Formats: sequence, C-alpha cells, structure tokens
Amino acid sequence: MLKTIECPRCKERFTANGEFWEVKKVICPRCHLEGKVSFKSSDSYIIEAQNLHKIYDGGRIRVHALRGVSLQIKKGEMIAIMGVSGCGKTTLLNCLSGLDSITEGNVRIEGRELNLMSDEEKTEYRAKKMGFIFQFYNLLPVLSAVENVELPLLVAKVKPAIARKRALEALKMVGLDGWESHKPAELSGGQRQRVTIARSLVNHPLIVFGDEPTGDLDRDTSEEIMDLLCRLNAEYKQTFVLVTHDSKIADKTHRVLVMGDGVVKKEYRPVVR
Repeated sequence: MLKTIECPRCKERFTANGEFWEVKKVICPRCHLEGKVSFKSSDSYIIEAQNLHKIYDGGRIRVHALRGVSLQIKKGEMIAIMGVSGCGKTTLLNCLSGLDSITEGNVRIEGRELNLMSDEEKTEYRAKKMGFIFQFYNLLPVLSAVENVELPLLVAKVKPAIARKRALEALKMVGLDGWESHKPAELSGGQRQRVTIARSLVNHPLIVFGDEPTGDLDRDTSEEIMDLLCRLNAEYKQTFVLVTHDSKIADKTHRVLVMGDGVVKKEYRPVVR
C-alpha cells in the first residue's frame, strides 16, 4: 500500500510503499533524514486496499484494468479519483464497493475483508452501510421523488411509515422540501440529481460512492451539487469516494488520486477546498 509521509525536519511530502502491518525504514528524498513508518491498519481508515488487480477476460480480448492499486481512505474523508477514459477509475470504484469482484489483492472496509464475504453478505452490507450516486440518476420515471428515495428502504424491509418519514427527511436535507410528489420528468437535471443524492443518503451510509455524479450537469449546476456534497460531508462526517474527470470538482475534495494505465500515478491535496 502507498502511504504519504511528511518529513519532520524539512516538511517534504513523499510516498512510501509497504505491506499491511509492516514497519519499514524510509529516507527523506530531500534532506535524507532516516526514520520508520508503520503500515499497520488503523481504526481511522474506513477503506484499505492492497495490491488490487482486476482482469476482464473476454476470450480473445483480455483487459488488465487494475494493476496493483494500494490505498487507504480515512473515515470522513472526501476523495476524488481522476484520470482519462479507460484508466481504471470506475473499475477501482466498483472493486472498492464490492460491486465488482477482484482478480487479486484485497479490500478491507471497517476492517472486514470483502474477499471473505459471501455475495449475500456483500449485498446486505452495501444496503446498510453504502450509498451510490450515478451520473444518469437511475430514477424510476413512474415514481415520485419521495417514492424513488424510499424504495431502497422498502426493499430492505423497513416499515413503510418509517421509510416514508426518512425519505421526506432526506429530500429536505438536499433542499427539495415541497417537491416530494413530483416525478423525474417534472424536475430539472439538478433536482433529479438531488433526488439521487437523497436516495443514496436515506439509509445513513458510512460511505458514499459517486461515479461522475456531476457529469451530466452544466457547470453552474455541477458546482451547486458539489457544494451540497461538501456540506453533507462536513455535517455528517460520511466518507465520499467520487470518480470525476473535472479538476474543478476534484479540487473541492480533501485528496485527489490520479490514475493512468490501471495504477495510481500520483496523489495530491487541493490548495483550496
């Protein structure tokens, strides 16, 4: 896994690579100060991935989408994953959330290894602990806003009265109080994405995954939606992992991972959030 280190002498920031639970000797590349860094798992990390490989084998075509990705994400952190089309960023998101299987490596969420969970356990965990925001809303056109938001709760067998109450609260939280009975076709693109966000938060998830959550919106609406996500992250301390191609959106997060050819090429912290 990669770990970012700040030299106590010259304040140079650099990365070191090590295995889970390893304590390793490191040398600052700037002032050559020697020290040790621990790669031990910590309660502060909600997501830990080590040496992730993902291969799609279609017979004659074999795509190595992830090539040894390691990372750690802290509780309450907002992360952006960037890169050109086909670099592996959506594949990484799907592997971290358990939506896609891993060819090699492992992912720990809250200390639990996804590889050791059955498909049923993964589905239940996602339903209870994760939220998802997608680019194209995925709202059911025949249902109203509140019905779309309460749907995952009803599927999880939450009592209808409780599901409706929580759905109304979620819509209010994203600024759609008064729009509960409107169907998707009666809402603007920004409003539809707010419904999607409300649906992703209605189960009070620990982690919210977003795949191009502003990709189908104009610039002003994109910034409005991203400001909303930042506010929710600050208020509710939920962890956000967002895939985006937009550097202006990424610059509103705590940390940016830049991918290329199935690996994390670099990471940085935006100067202004």
